[in-house]
Amino acid sequence: MTPWKKILAPTDFSELSRPAVRHALEIGLERNAEVIVYHVLSVEGDWFGKDDRLNPASILLPGQKEVLREFVKENFADMVGKVKIAEVVETGIPHNKIVTKAEEENADLIVMSTHGRTGLEQIMLGSVTAKVIARAGCPVLSIRPHK
Repeated sequence: MTPWKKILAPTDFSELSRPAVRHALEIGLERNAEVIVYHVLSVEGDWFGKDDRLNPASILLPGQKEVLREFVKENFADMVGKVKIAEVVETGIPHNKIVTKAEEENADLIVMSTHGRTGLEQIMLGSVTAKVIARAGCPVLSIRPHK
């Protein structure tokens, strides 16, 4: 069995992201691993580098941290206290920040949802999950939620 100690579980707070966060928490419980529930407040462009304090969107971070806290509490109350959970919110380009956070935290696994876009929508918008899979230095488990 792979000794996973740290799992990154990105979320955009959508209903579609919940199954992946739940799966990450279940793996964390089974493997006694820490799960970082991670939200990236999306901003266009990476103009401010790694210094979130210089980014005007940083004023929204305290509110988004509270939203994340409530998201975890409301959707995964049965797991709170059973799994070591860290809640982190940052600003940036989601796929870049997810890959960077996984590297910084030495994550053993990223567990995230795919929203199931296809056709023109996929071509035009791309997929955060696909971009993470292409760039991540650790395994990525992609969960496609049931409709």
